[in-house]
Amino acid sequence: MLKISVITVAYNSAATIRDTIQSFLDQGHPAKELIIVDGASKDDTLAIAQSFASLDIRIVSERDKGPFDAMNKGLARYTGDAVGVLNSDDTFHDTQALARIAAALEDADIAYGDIDMVHDHESKTVVRKWRAGAFRKSLLHWGWMPPHPSLYVRRAVIDRIGGFDVSYKLAADYDLALRAMSRDDFRIRYIPEVLADFQLGGLSSRTPMSTIKANLECLRARRSVLGAPPIDLALFVRPLLKLRELRRVDYYKT
Repeated sequence: MLKISVITVAYNSAATIRDTIQSFLDQGHPAKELIIVDGASKDDTLAIAQSFASLDIRIVSERDKGPFDAMNKGLARYTGDAVGVLNSDDTFHDTQALARIAAALEDADIAYGDIDMVHDHESKTVVRKWRAGAFRKSLLHWGWMPPHPSLYVRRAVIDRIGGFDVSYKLAADYDLALRAMSRDDFRIRYIPEVLADFQLGGLSSRTPMSTIKANLECLRARRSVLGAPPIDLALFVRPLLKLRELRRVDYYKT
């Protein structure tokens, strides 16, 4: 049975990490591990994580140089056949998410699905639905990328392409996925199901300026990996794709 490793990076995440951990423990897929990399939080994050007495959870708590540096610490420690990242303010969508991922990776190297973006994990009010669709390599040139909380890769992928490039402050996850999915030797499988609930307010979408900076970093990644020109169409298409995915029901209320 395929063992799935989940990396959760946390810093002062006491308000949300309990839901994140519980959603992992509720997964029906038995071959799993959760690696929590805490950046020496000043709140109760570490105490909450340690309160879950489970052999499937390992915790590291030490200062880091940012979230992508912390994710690399997780990549250095995971023991599964495949790995992905679940943010400390996100949850799995239901109890079968990891089972679907494991099934897809039986005959694939990279698997991804859909996510719901929610206002909070109590109401689960959906603000935006991200439906990735089937993979076509040509889409990468238009800025397409699957939602990162739904992306899982086999160990051979990480061994070949390496970890997160910490020179990117906001888009290292985009860069890593681009390096993996632009290759011709990896089998890629789309799972047409919602795998994770993403709580709005992440680093790359917290303010309009952070969104702009993240978009420029994505351009830099495309120039490096795909040989894109100094300004490409994806620089303008990516924001439009995000606007198209917005669902206006309760949007202004939230």
